[in-house]
Formats: sequence, structure tokens, C-alpha cells
Amino acid sequence: MDPRDDLTPRSGDALVVTDVQNDFVTGSLAVPGAAAIVLPLNRAIDAFHARALPVIAIRDWHPPGHCSFSATGGPWPEHCVQGSEGAQFVAGLRFGPVALLVSKGTDPDAEAYSGFKGTALAGELRARGVRRLFIGGLATDYCVLNTVQDAIGEGFDVVVMVDGIAAVDVHPGDGAKALDTMRCVGARLARTDDVVVAPAAPRS
Repeated sequence: MDPRDDLTPRSGDALVVTDVQNDFVTGSLAVPGAAAIVLPLNRAIDAFHARALPVIAIRDWHPPGHCSFSATGGPWPEHCVQGSEGAQFVAGLRFGPVALLVSKGTDPDAEAYSGFKGTALAGELRARGVRRLFIGGLATDYCVLNTVQDAIGEGFDVVVMVDGIAAVDVHPGDGAKALDTMRCVGARLARTDDVVVAPAAPRS
């Protein structure tokens, strides 16, 4: 069996959860169906913590007047402004201790959908010996898609947890197209049930 077909979290794996923030769930840029991804993501988080594997949290962390905001000519309403309530992770997400918190979109003049753009994420993952990423969060057709593409470009194997993501679908079908793109560039698509079904190894 190809070892990439084994979805049991193991040494060299990390869980990446991107942008599950108030503004993307119930706020100014709420993604349809976003609230429904919290439960499967929590199950994945619990599985990684049980195996003492790293959990990485990525967030939009925009300065006021960011170039992506419609008031400055961008395509989106103001969202995830640094320090605001809208920028906080949703209360129901059981992150617990995270190995790394990554803030993206901090340059007022640059859009950053990917967790790798303008951050030290790739180097931090390599320093931790990570080779495979399990990715979930928001939104399928923007930040998840771009993070997955960049992760594969950086040489990581990627598993996308399809019940742990949701799409904006500005144009109907954008989410489905994003899934096809991620599959075509080499990502494995799976459900969180496929990831957490195996029991955690006993701790010494």
C-alpha cells in the first residue's frame, strides 16, 4: 500500500486550521455553512493532540485600511481587523495549545490568501520535521485553496479534510472548482472520519 493512503496521523504530520474566525463564520464576511465545520475540525484537533502532533492555527490579521477592503478599493468588506472581535477564532473551536500561530495579511498593501505568503510557515514546519499537512478551515475557494497550492509547491504532502472546509462561492461552483484544482495539483481529499478513526498510540 502506498504510505500516502494511510491517513492515520503519525510522526511528521501536522494539522493546519485556517481562518475559522468570527468574521468568516457569523460576521462581516460570513461563509455559508461555516458553522458546520467546527465539529469535524474539533475532532481532528483532538486526534492530533492525543498523538502529541502539532496543530497550526492560521488567521487573517489585517491592519485598518487593508487593501482587500472595499473602502480602499478591494473586493471584500472590512474583516478580521487586528485585535477586533471579528478577528478572534470562533469560541466553539477547541484549539487548546497550538504549536504555531500564523498571522497573514498583515501588510496593508498586499493580499495574502495563503498561510505561506509573507510568513515563516514553511520554515517553521520544516524545523518541526513536518512532511504532511492535514488542512481545514475557511474558505475552500480562497485561503484553503491557496494554502494547499503553496504547501504542495513547498514540497509537503497534503490531505484536505472536505467536511472541515466551506466555500464562499462568489460565483456558483467556485468551491467545487477549488476542490478539483487541489486534487489536480496532488492533494488528497478525505473526511475527518477517515483521519480520526484509528486509535491514538498509547502514551509512554
